[in-house]
Amino acid sequence: MRMSMICKLCACVVSAMGCAETELNEVTRTNKALGDGASAMVHVPAGAFWRGASEDSLALAREYPRHRVQVDSFLMDVHEVTNAAFGEFVATTGYRTVAERPLNWDEFKQQLPPGTPRPSEEFLLPGSMVFTANPEIFNYIDYSQWWSWVLGADWRHPFGSDSDLEGLKDHPVVHVTYEDAAAYAKWAGKRLPTEAEWEWAARGGLPNSPMPWGSEGVEEGEPHCNTWNGIFPTSNKGWDGFVGTAPVGSYEPNGYGIYDVAGNVWEICSDWYDESHYASYSVDSVARNPSGPETWNYPPEPYDPKRVMRGGSFLCNASYCASYRVSARMPFSASTSMSHIGFRCVSDFEE
Repeated sequence: MRMSMICKLCACVVSAMGCAETELNEVTRTNKALGDGASAMVHVPAGAFWRGASEDSLALAREYPRHRVQVDSFLMDVHEVTNAAFGEFVATTGYRTVAERPLNWDEFKQQLPPGTPRPSEEFLLPGSMVFTANPEIFNYIDYSQWWSWVLGADWRHPFGSDSDLEGLKDHPVVHVTYEDAAAYAKWAGKRLPTEAEWEWAARGGLPNSPMPWGSEGVEEGEPHCNTWNGIFPTSNKGWDGFVGTAPVGSYEPNGYGIYDVAGNVWEICSDWYDESHYASYSVDSVARNPSGPETWNYPPEPYDPKRVMRGGSFLCNASYCASYRVSARMPFSASTSMSHIGFRCVSDFEE
C-alpha cells in the first residue's frame, strides 16, 4: 500500500498526503482457554475441511476453487494481540516497529517499478497509513480517497503524532507489519498462523458456514462483530457499537472459544500471497498442513511482496469488502502498516 501510494504520488495521482451445518462436537463446546488475559490460548483440534468459498455471492475469485485441507491440532490466541500486550514486548526488548523507522530509499526502491522517482523527503520519514472517512468518493479504485500517509502515525500514535493509546489498551494493536508481528510472535514463544490454520480455527467447528457463527448476516439479529455499518467509506451508522477498533472480546466467540475472527482488524498470516494459489491444489487429494506458496504473486503490484491477511476489519462492508467471511482472503504489502491491520499468534500443540 505504501509503495503503491509512492507510485501514485510520483505520478501526481494523489493530491494530498497526510482495504448444511455440522453440529459442534463436545470438544468444541467444552473448549477451555489455557492461560488468562491477553496471553490466553485455546486448543484447536486437528481436522480436515474444504478450504475456500462454497456458493457465495460475496466471494471473490481468489477464494476458489475449494479444496481439501487437513491441519494438525494447535493452540491459538483467544484474542487479537492488544496494545497492552504489544507494549510489554516493546518495553522488554526495545523493539521499534517499521512505522517508527525512517525509510531507506536505496532498499525501498528495489521493491518499486524501475524508474520510480524518489519521493519527497517527508514521505520517507516515519509514518503509517491511516483511514479517513470521506463523505464523497468518485470510485472504489483510488483508495487514496480514504487512506492517507500520516507522518508520526504508529502503534503508539494510531491517528498521528498528536494521538495516543488512552482508552485503547485492550484494543488490538495496529500499524504493524509482517516483520513486526513475526518479531512479537518469536518473543512470545509463538508464531503466526498459516492461512489454513487460521481458516480452520475461524470456522469454529462449522465447516460449511460462511461466518464464524453460522449463516446469519453481520447485520442480522444481535451484532456479531465489528464491521462498517452503512455505505463504505461515506457513512458508518455504528450499529454494532463501534466506528473504529473495538476492545478485544466485545462480541461472542466462535465455537472454539476464539474472539473477533470476523471484523475488528485484519489478521496477518505467515503465507505468501499468490492470486491463483488455490488452483494449484488437486480436488482429488488432501493437502496436509499447507504453508502457502514459495513466494508471492500479485500481478497488479508485481514488485511489492505480499502476504495473506484474514478476517476482515472494522472497515469491511458488503458494499465494498465483505471479507468478514471465513473464506475471504486478501493480499497486503508485507512492509506496510495500516490502521486496520493487526494479528494473533498460534503455537504447536504436543499431543
